[in-house]
Amino acid sequence: MKKRKERIDRGIKARSGDIFALSSYREMMYLSAPRFVPIIGFLILPLLLGVYWQKVLLSVAVFALLAISWDILAQTGMVSLGQALFFGVGAYITGALNHYWGVPPFISIPLATIFGGIICTLMLLPVLRLRGIYFSMVTLIIPLMLVRVIEATKIFGGTEGLTGMTPLPSRWVEVYLVIGIMLVCLFGFRRMMDSDYGLVLRGICDNDRSVINAGINIYWYKTQALFIASSIGAFAGALMTHVYMFVGMPVFALDYSIFPIAAVVVGGPGTLAGATLGACLLVPLSEALRGFGGLRIVFYGIFLVVFTVAIPEGIFPYVQRKYNEFERWVEVDK
Repeated sequence: MKKRKERIDRGIKARSGDIFALSSYREMMYLSAPRFVPIIGFLILPLLLGVYWQKVLLSVAVFALLAISWDILAQTGMVSLGQALFFGVGAYITGALNHYWGVPPFISIPLATIFGGIICTLMLLPVLRLRGIYFSMVTLIIPLMLVRVIEATKIFGGTEGLTGMTPLPSRWVEVYLVIGIMLVCLFGFRRMMDSDYGLVLRGICDNDRSVINAGINIYWYKTQALFIASSIGAFAGALMTHVYMFVGMPVFALDYSIFPIAAVVVGGPGTLAGATLGACLLVPLSEALRGFGGLRIVFYGIFLVVFTVAIPEGIFPYVQRKYNEFERWVEVDK
């Protein structure tokens, strides 16, 4: 007797991912658990960790923000290799405001977020019509150009950077501020991408010609998506400037461009939650492998290859599918 596996949606799902038939509190908890567990975990975890791992958790949230910003751009058809541009511009704006004019962090960080988003959007506005690798190349080149400009002109401290930034009141404020913003961005922008507005952004990625034929100005929508993504990255850079009390050319390092992409690939592109999950896995892994020295890159590369080959869709879509469905063996009709 031949059998095959049959995949079936669980009984609570009615007809789509957003419409459910609930008949008990148990089913309500089943649906709400994936939302509440990460929130509660991120809020409790800092209380259980030491100072060093609190800094690692802070880095997790920062790279998660960069990965979320990258995923928003990718879902709009703009594949970026320059998240370091957003991070660096936000870092330098808040650094300049605080170093030269003494603007306190809780004012300089929001200003850097908004003006960083505006500046990055204006810088990339002329190349919004480029597609694929051509847009990616420009986003990769601009941060490298800015590094050379700072080095040659010696503005903002040149190669030495700016030091003596005003720190945030305490490490608890640092950790919970970035975690709070990360959770707001995660759930807020996931809701945005599932709305009619997000449907237009996804449509631009899938078939921009069809969206144009519908009478929609896709470049205006791309501009808005670019501003949203760059503002997220600028906030991350501004916050880290006050955490480390320093800003310099390392804020444009390729790590801030490549690491978010790796997080999205491992976690699952097109979900935002996958970007966050990828950052939660890769950043602690990178720190745990630090003791291996040069072999750290080897183990890190093996990890990425294994997950990319074994779960090409990403960890989050795989886990989500397993959570919402179950499999059973059924007889095959002869």
